[in-house]
Amino acid sequence: MKVLVTGGAGFIGSHVTDRLIDSGVEVVVLDNLASGRRESIHPRARLCEADICGESIRALMQQERFDCIDHHAAQMNVRRSVDDPVFDARVNILGSLNLLQAAVATGVKKFVFASTGGAIYGEQLTFPADESHQTCPMSPYGVAKLAVEKYLAFYEAVYGLPYTVLRYANVYGPRQDPHGEAGVVAIFSQRLLAHEPAMINGDGEQTRDFVYVEDVVRANVLAVTTDLRGTYNVGTGIETSVNVLYAYVAKHACSTQVPHHGPSKAGEQHRSVLDSRKLQAATNWTPTVLLDEGLQRTVAFFAESGLRRKTT
Repeated sequence: MKVLVTGGAGFIGSHVTDRLIDSGVEVVVLDNLASGRRESIHPRARLCEADICGESIRALMQQERFDCIDHHAAQMNVRRSVDDPVFDARVNILGSLNLLQAAVATGVKKFVFASTGGAIYGEQLTFPADESHQTCPMSPYGVAKLAVEKYLAFYEAVYGLPYTVLRYANVYGPRQDPHGEAGVVAIFSQRLLAHEPAMINGDGEQTRDFVYVEDVVRANVLAVTTDLRGTYNVGTGIETSVNVLYAYVAKHACSTQVPHHGPSKAGEQHRSVLDSRKLQAATNWTPTVLLDEGLQRTVAFFAESGLRRKTT
């Protein structure tokens, strides 16, 4: 089996690549390295350094004849999507369409799409939200993800391209970008390990569903290697406030640093938590890494990374 992992040098994509290769799958990584890191790519993965919007995509797929595409490449900064919705749409919608057109033209057998649970549902009406919850995205980023989901349904109906959509909760773990807008666990970890102050937006009582990257990877492997089709949430179903999250990270970083509280972000959801029972019923998937354990692993990764930087 040969799989193209777009964004395979990034946080989630690189972990997915590792697990697929360890499972015996041949993987080609497509990444422009704008935010991904070359050193995160598995040594047995082949890298194609290119942009999903580029004209070379079809030629690559014509040459390689992939069985499946696992699409993680994206413009992931919600605030940038608000500031520049045209750029966000160019990458997240037109780039995805470029892949889909090439997939149909080259006989790809399945398309797996990394979507978003929080940004698609908007301000939730029920807790946790299942896949039937109304979709009311409040950012261009969420709108773009929902648009691609609709396009996938179109490509399946018209061209017979099977697909799986995975709507992620707040994913965290090793390799997350501490400079990224969505990487609050990574930001807290890096700053507290460096004995620097960390800021919480608002009162910190806003909640999120934090799911460890290893659990997200297992959902991807199932989507790629089985006949799983449709749209599925990937989360824990457990709400954790940012204040509680900070306390966990501080504990594992052995920090007594008191957080600073800044202004709330305009339009930020107050509560977000996903119901993943549909995925659990369809497969043997279940979240296995509890938050405390996952944060311990994540803080240890950043501690080791910082030590490596100081000694090189």
